Amino acid sequence: MIRQKLKAVSLVEIHEDLEQMKKDLVFLKTVLAEEYGLSEDAKKRLEEARKTPLSEYTDHEQIKKEFAE
Repeated sequence: MIRQKLKAVSLVEIHEDLEQMKKDLVFLKTVLAEEYGLSEDAKKRLEEARKTPLSEYTDHEQIKKEFAE
């Protein structure tokens, strides 16, 4: 078993780290709670893409071959 040397950490440092983690979680929760919508242009492009038959798209393997050359 490999033993790692652990740095001595004070309770103050642990507390500061936990407080920062709390702030980060609040931020993440806020971001996730916000309702983001697509712009009208993005909605239009998405609708057009969904109407496009898959046969009109280029195969992923073909793209990889073209760029590998």
